[in-house]
Amino acid sequence: MSDKPPKFPGPLTARGAVLAVLLSDADQTGAEPLQGRVALATIVKILKRKYHWPIEADSFPGNTADGRASWATVYSLAPAVIAAALEAGGRDWLDSRRASKTGARAGR
Repeated sequence: MSDKPPKFPGPLTARGAVLAVLLSDADQTGAEPLQGRVALATIVKILKRKYHWPIEADSFPGNTADGRASWATVYSLAPAVIAAALEAGGRDWLDSRRASKTGARAGR
């Protein structure tokens, strides 16, 4: 991982949506910003490489509804990373994201 400090992506991007979930420790289950656009794994890879976020991945086996085997992956940030990010402008970034989303809805 890079020694560079993590950067925040644009607040209304799919990258911003994923990072907001990681910072809030909420579940990401194919939320609206991602459906049909790009794979979550691709966004995580970009957040790691381009934006320098130390995202952790844990994969585990599972089964599909028709009985086939599959793999699921859970992405997360360590609690210390979340705390440091929130202190280093993350709270303001999350607030700007909420305000931008509200403004974007009002403009429709």
